[in-house]
Amino acid sequence: MLIGMASSGIPEPHGGRLINRVVGGDPERITSDRDILRVGISDDLASDVENIADGVFSPLEGFMDHDDLMHVLKDGRLHNGLAWTIPILLDVDSDTGARMKDARDVLLVSKSTVALMHVEDCYRYDKLEIARSVYQTTDPSHPGVARTMAMKDIFVHGRIDLVSRANRDELRRYRLTPAESRRMIVERGWRSVVGFQTRNIPHLAHEMLQKSVLNFFDALFINPLIGRKKSGDFRDEVIIRAYEVLVDNYYPKDRVLFATLHTEMRYAGPKEAIHHAIMRKNLGCTHFIVGRDHAGVGSFYHPFAAQEIFKYYPDIGIEPVFFPAFFYCKRCMGIVSERMCPHPQDYRMELSGTRLRRMITEGERPSELLMRPEVVDVIMQHGDPFVP
Repeated sequence: MLIGMASSGIPEPHGGRLINRVVGGDPERITSDRDILRVGISDDLASDVENIADGVFSPLEGFMDHDDLMHVLKDGRLHNGLAWTIPILLDVDSDTGARMKDARDVLLVSKSTVALMHVEDCYRYDKLEIARSVYQTTDPSHPGVARTMAMKDIFVHGRIDLVSRANRDELRRYRLTPAESRRMIVERGWRSVVGFQTRNIPHLAHEMLQKSVLNFFDALFINPLIGRKKSGDFRDEVIIRAYEVLVDNYYPKDRVLFATLHTEMRYAGPKEAIHHAIMRKNLGCTHFIVGRDHAGVGSFYHPFAAQEIFKYYPDIGIEPVFFPAFFYCKRCMGIVSERMCPHPQDYRMELSGTRLRRMITEGERPSELLMRPEVVDVIMQHGDPFVP
């Protein structure tokens, strides 16, 4: 099913129409049908199912086929030429793949998500080639490479229909579908909305960056990623609560929209920056912030590779907003960037997630020069704020 959503100011969904494959129904009745094959899926795959059904991944209507995967890896585009850089795949073992191909219609079931999948093809693909193309490395220390190489051998292609979804628990209470976020943007009369992706708690450099766009655009859409992350990243509940107190205490309520995006972090650097932009376009953003080392990990990507890749996607349909790195300058006595500050490195205090994690792990409370005290309280009171 396709939903067209014309609105003034905000862009059309990627591919022209917003996908809607939510059918509803009685999950107990469907799952009790003994004649239909049931396939268990992980929470990550369940999130992908929801994102397909709700149009977060528009124009995809299901998990990718061989042709689309090949074009994404080779060209960074779907087979029809539309910009797309991250494979969206359902992987199963060989036995399950054979049974799914014979069954054609199967149930995908997680703890709380039920979807009907119309199987069209089962195929194999070189996982090393996937890793090399998406992450630009085959180093197993890269979390995305490790995740790819651990995938099962068979990929299954087919459209999905979402029957039931996860409840709105503490982690999902701010989740918005593209239809919902677009409706809110139109109702508020915003014509320019800047999306901000994060997998971290907010420090003052983030706040400075976010607030600076409010000088030029109608609204800021803060959209932290909630889902599987690497060891050492902040836990999802800490990220959500930190942004709650920040927005409540320091942001103009009539110009900020806070919502969560539920998908796994892939750490694909520039390729993931394009993917993040496409999802925010589908959510209704006109612009998207791309900062230093966006979606990067370790030293696998040049600090500004995620900005440079956008020159190859002039047709993406959402405008990137590039920012340099921000830091605290002791001489300027404030948060600045290289474009604003003439002072040498000795005066600078870098505001990085790595530095903050190290301070907190060592029991040191970050000062108000680095982070709002309300945010620090959220972290320090949690007791175990990091992914193990």
